[in-house]
Amino acid sequence: MPDNDDFRNAIIALRDALELDELHLTGGEPTLHPGVARLTAIATEAGFRVGMTSNGERGERVIPDCAEAGLGRVNFSIFGTTAAELAEVQHSRYRNPVLAQRKLEALALSIAACDVNGVDANANLVVPDYTHAPRVHRLLDEHSPRLTVRLLNSLDGGQTSIEAISRILADRGAVAESLHITAGASGARTAYRLPDGRRIFFKQIRPVRLPGRCSGCRFNNGTDCEEGFYGVRLYYDRTGTFQVGVCIQRMDLCLPLSDFLSSPLRREILTLRDTEYDRLAARRAGQTSL
Repeated sequence: MPDNDDFRNAIIALRDALELDELHLTGGEPTLHPGVARLTAIATEAGFRVGMTSNGERGERVIPDCAEAGLGRVNFSIFGTTAAELAEVQHSRYRNPVLAQRKLEALALSIAACDVNGVDANANLVVPDYTHAPRVHRLLDEHSPRLTVRLLNSLDGGQTSIEAISRILADRGAVAESLHITAGASGARTAYRLPDGRRIFFKQIRPVRLPGRCSGCRFNNGTDCEEGFYGVRLYYDRTGTFQVGVCIQRMDLCLPLSDFLSSPLRREILTLRDTEYDRLAARRAGQTSL
């Protein structure tokens, strides 16, 4: 992704087309981009709240500059809380406990860098079953209470994963406080309060689909479409073209930004968001039984 006026113009065009106010840097690994602080500054100047998803690879080095540029939060993807756990999920070429320990140390330094520089830090952890409970407890017990832990159910694990998370929350004495739903996208999370006042979130995927674009798709069923419509993604391809994507499984659905801006897909996304917002608002007001 170029950290220049082309990027600025692209995100402003997308902002205006979809009435957006939040931009999230993902990857690959954003901390490896040499211009990540500049990208953050450009997005902030364009009026976005800026977040990032990272494995903590180089966070200690880049988070201070990104924070100064306007970075608001980092979602850290946690694949293990011990060297042995992390080594297990690495490619065989990198399945080395020493390297895994270095990655864990880099992650800890990245989380600390967020704390020092006033950036909200979230830890995202997938819980396939209850055998993963010790990982959750280590995160909560070994890191600053300012680290927000978000538990994600494993879509492959199904009900077993959901029951494991519920059991872990009960183990910690967690009490549900609020439900957060993003209208027009599949993301949702329930906030729980622990006895010490700390919050922990249970993040789930809702079955949200684009009514036109997803209709007839071979993945549009209860097992093959894991993410649903989570939102739009902006890519930069090898030809120097910005592409707008709506599905992580169907890259063939991407459109060049210039085409997307004038396409029916743009209106479909806005209509879905507005329709669902009205439905959710009515449900909250008690006007429907949905």
